[in-house]
Parts: sequence; C-alpha cells; structure tokens
Amino acid sequence: MASPIPSIGWTGKPIVLVGLMGVGKSTVGRRLAGRLALPFVDADTEIEEAAGMTVTEIFERFGEAYFRDGERRVIARLIDGRPKVIATGGGAFINADTRALILSEATAIWLDADPVVLADRVRRRDSRPLLRGKDPLAVLRELAAVRNPIYAQAHLRVPSANAPHDVTVTAILKELNR
Repeated sequence: MASPIPSIGWTGKPIVLVGLMGVGKSTVGRRLAGRLALPFVDADTEIEEAAGMTVTEIFERFGEAYFRDGERRVIARLIDGRPKVIATGGGAFINADTRALILSEATAIWLDADPVVLADRVRRRDSRPLLRGKDPLAVLRELAAVRNPIYAQAHLRVPSANAPHDVTVTAILKELNR
C-alpha cells in the first residue's frame, strides 16, 4: 500500500537522489516511488536509451566529459516540474549546471554511506566505468573526499545503512515529512 505523499517539507517537486555509486539510488528510488505512488526514472537508463549504448560503452568510446554533457541534458529533460523520483549517476550532482537545476527545480536527497560499505556493494558488479581495473575502496575514498562536500548541498541527507533498502526508504519519507 502506498504511503500518502508527504505534505510537510516536500513541495511536490521531483525528488532527485544523489550520492556515490553503490549507495542505492536506483533500488531505493524504485521503492520510494512505489511508496509515494509516483513514477520512477533512472537517469543512467535514460542516457543509455538515448545513446543506444551502455554507460560503460559511452565512457570507453567518448570519455567522461562527453557522458557528463549528455547526462546534464537528460536530467534537464527529466526535471519537468511533475512529481517523480529520479535516480542520478554518482557524478551528476558534481556538475555545477546540473546541481543548480536540481537544487532550484527539485528536492535533492543525498544518500550517504561509508566508502567501506559502498566498496563491498560495488564489487558485486563490473559495470562501473570509474572502477575499471582499480581498487574500489581506494577510488570510493577519493571520490568521497571530493564529492561529499558537494553532495552536502542537497536539501536532505539520508544515511544509506547496511540494512534492507526499505530502511532507507522509510528514513527518506521521515525526512520529507519534517
């Protein structure tokens, strides 16, 4: 059964989940959208559909800068004023233009987790371009040092605990109801 859409602390703007890779933006986003009876959109999936190739293929063929430009355009299209839950890639919020758009036109929620927890999660899949051939924990620690101060600009911060995803969804709903 879907929870009522929060009326305090949430304006009805799109909800955009930001944070490092492995924090659960897509999985938590799907469940959050279900609980709120809202559509869910994964920005990476939209990028892949628009490009006709995977995120990894885009990175390998054209580089990160090209990917980030496409990501910015896709997120701008997704933030159309209608209530929905949007999961972004880990680097999306780092782009100043994308971040400004999200902060002005959406409710940004930073899903935060310790790099040790994230490294354990991302080791399960080999689809992360920034981790190819590298130590996941070292990369995630470096990314956290650079990106966490930027993620901290999000409207809300919710820990992504090493627990079932519904724990994080419930924590988000509690924050939205403040």
